[in-house]
Amino acid sequence: MAAIMKFLKALVVLVIVGGICYALVEYYSVIFSKTINGQITAVERVEIPVALISRANSDINEKVFSFAIGIKDEKTGEIYTASSEDRQWAVAQKGQCAEAVFLPYPPWKFTKKDTYFGARLVRLFDCPK
Repeated sequence: MAAIMKFLKALVVLVIVGGICYALVEYYSVIFSKTINGQITAVERVEIPVALISRANSDINEKVFSFAIGIKDEKTGEIYTASSEDRQWAVAQKGQCAEAVFLPYPPWKFTKKDTYFGARLVRLFDCPK
């Protein structure tokens, strides 16, 4: 009976550790996201030189709404850049202020480590004078 209890405890620990590891790998970008408040230094639509053929399951629609974003952090002065497929960036303009959540690439993507692949626009407003 003691051996079974020991095995069950080990199994529970293994499941918990496995779950934590899975969550870190699957949700790394969300867990380590960074919220930036500041002035938009650039928001550019990334043009794709392709003929647009609309299909229901095509990823072309996402590529049409691809943007390159730069926001200067009001606290540190550092400019954060990211690419995004968030359609809300279509209304944002250089000089406006924004609150955005930047999603980092995970460290196991060596060529993109310490850069951001997503910028989710949370709030867009006129900069205070």
